[in-house]
Amino acid sequence: MDPKYTGEMLRHLEKQDELLFDAYRSMSHELHKLQVEEEMLMRSFYHLMEAQGLTKKQKQDATNVKQEREPTQSKELVTVDDSEK
Repeated sequence: MDPKYTGEMLRHLEKQDELLFDAYRSMSHELHKLQVEEEMLMRSFYHLMEAQGLTKKQKQDATNVKQEREPTQSKELVTVDDSEK
């Protein structure tokens, strides 16, 4: 690289760095705004579902599924196979 262009190259790179950093800040700010908006919408949606009684039904369904998945416990302390008898 020719030494007479190093000053220009440095200024150009510094300007590019500043522009990229501004773009990063702008995108980060926009992402934060969208995350806050998503949270507010999800809360509103939850309250709407709660008002319609849909969340309680799902809680009951989840409890029923959980109870169905639990293994039934045998009342015997020791199980004996036919081969052991």
